[in-house]
Amino acid sequence: MTEHIIVERTDAYPGVMIIRFNRPEKKNAITAAMYQRMTAALEQANADDEVKSVVFFGTEGCFSAGNDMGDFVGYAMSGSSEPPAGALFIKALALAEKPLVSGVDGLAIGIGTTLNLHCDLTVASGRSLFKTPFVDLGLVPEAASSLLAPKIMGHQRAFALLVAGGGFSAEAALEAGLIWKVVGPNEVEMEALAIGAELGKKPAQALKIARDLVRGPRDEVLARIDEELVHFSARLKSAEARAAFEAFLQR
Repeated sequence: MTEHIIVERTDAYPGVMIIRFNRPEKKNAITAAMYQRMTAALEQANADDEVKSVVFFGTEGCFSAGNDMGDFVGYAMSGSSEPPAGALFIKALALAEKPLVSGVDGLAIGIGTTLNLHCDLTVASGRSLFKTPFVDLGLVPEAASSLLAPKIMGHQRAFALLVAGGGFSAEAALEAGLIWKVVGPNEVEMEALAIGAELGKKPAQALKIARDLVRGPRDEVLARIDEELVHFSARLKSAEARAAFEAFLQR
């Protein structure tokens, strides 16, 4: 339901669009409706000259536990030939025209981690945990993480994160270049909002050109997203994945 994603603006931080996961009872696990709401918000930000930056937040102690497992099971059983629900959101992240900032406090699992690879600056609390248990669920990396993570972190750290499924503490994520800064839990939102607002004060065209130069061409990222999606969609319907989903839901 769309109330599980809050999209808001605040006079205290002009020019900042806030996208907040708001499903704490499910550790902010992301449903199809939530993906749709975030995709629409990113498209709105692209089209609105008053929006200078976009900041992602979760709730206290949890950024996001990743994709809703029930949705994964539903997709696996549906026989659908359409891409999974998060596909359009992932592409919207890659095509975002405004700077993306994230403030992570606590769990950041699956897309809760890979989303940050598309962010220009990420602030995390010291109690944060970044983890992508794709292979453990019979799946493969997504969101162009198989391209972006090795570029940012190097092969071995990227392999540890995306394939071995190892968890990265906030300090390890900082050392690996996955995030920009570690702050106290009570400072995450203020710091991320301040960054978003400061970016909004810079000359808009110079900021856009500089950001595009730093990020590089998006064609390669979009191509990797599509390549991953072919494998990810197929893996969702695999016997390995179904067994892993059933085991997870029976916990």
